[in-house]
Amino acid sequence: MTDPTPLTLFGISEPAIRLGLFAAAFILFSALETLAPRRARLANRWQRWATNGAMLLLATGLVRAIAIAAPFIAGVAAAGLAATLGVGLFHWLELPFWLEVIAAVALLDLAIWFQHLVTHKVPLLWRLHRVHHADRDLDASSALRFHPAEIILSAGYKLAIILLLGPAAIAVLVFEVLLNASALFNHANLALPTWLDRALRTVMVTPDMHRVHHSVRRDEHDTNFGFCLSIWDRAFGTYRAAPDGGHTSMTIGLPGHLDGDSDRLDWSLTFPLHR
Repeated sequence: MTDPTPLTLFGISEPAIRLGLFAAAFILFSALETLAPRRARLANRWQRWATNGAMLLLATGLVRAIAIAAPFIAGVAAAGLAATLGVGLFHWLELPFWLEVIAAVALLDLAIWFQHLVTHKVPLLWRLHRVHHADRDLDASSALRFHPAEIILSAGYKLAIILLLGPAAIAVLVFEVLLNASALFNHANLALPTWLDRALRTVMVTPDMHRVHHSVRRDEHDTNFGFCLSIWDRAFGTYRAAPDGGHTSMTIGLPGHLDGDSDRLDWSLTFPLHR
């Protein structure tokens, strides 16, 4: 049975590891997209960053508040709970540790891919998720831009998946770090050499691959749902290599909402109530 005590590595707590790596990835990809931008910006960077960052802080605060009452809402804690209860697929399979970690990361990534697909298909969920798509520019800060209500629902969904799978706590930590870093990377306004983008997207979602998903065109933004691994879109027929209009001339955002209101925090928080 896995020890349910808080996970630490080299004496550093799991939340500190995640926060430190997230901050490092954000600084790295923000610097790279400044040095090698893929597209010209439409909106004021600092206003967008303030809005997107405030949404992340609000969502994180709400999730942490819920976690005080229900500590297992955190992914790593949920893995410890599954181990304590002896439930979950990996508890029954008893795979070698290294194989369990790889399989758990892949299955968790598939679960997030499916969740993303569903947010585009269920009208109520789309009302929340479209806040993310309302960003008129795409850069690393766009990975922070999710409505707090969507973040809370996502946390509950991940809890359920983790309890069903019962993975090792370290596998959940690896997945969370990869998910956060991948989201920052594939939202970055970063111009990669064509050969590098082609090589990377055989395994992972690249900025050019994910940018198609933020097109104003419905037939384009209903593709490329992956966050980390690119295999799921290829396997389930939702992969699109490039936008028809090209990456530099495509329009990012939502039809009818390109006037700059989405740069404001108040508009972004109340947008799910708009028709």
